[in-house]
Amino acid sequence: MALRSEDPPAPGNLAVETPPDSRAPTTAMLKADIDSGRTGDKIAHYDPGLSQLGTDDEAAGNPPSAERIALARETGAATPRVRAAARPHGGNTWVMPAFIGAAVLIPSLVGVSLYLLR
Repeated sequence: MALRSEDPPAPGNLAVETPPDSRAPTTAMLKADIDSGRTGDKIAHYDPGLSQLGTDDEAAGNPPSAERIALARETGAATPRVRAAARPHGGNTWVMPAFIGAAVLIPSLVGVSLYLLR
């Protein structure tokens, strides 16, 4: 199977499911929220990080509490509109053809107008 240039190599091409809600969430669930696209700041694919979220806090002797993680999951969740906008090829397939059309049409109209007014 040949990869297209915009396809990420494995494991970056793996889709991640949104984890279920929990009363005692973990940092792995928070990372899965981000990787699944629930936060709306990236597309839904696995992000192979060197260290998992919360590793630095745990190494410093101050692991995040379940309440802090739950708050981060709750406040970080994006609305469906934001998640739809984060999709690379979502419902806005008309934008690029419209941009190219305007980039061709406007200079053409200006050029024809200048030609006719001489």
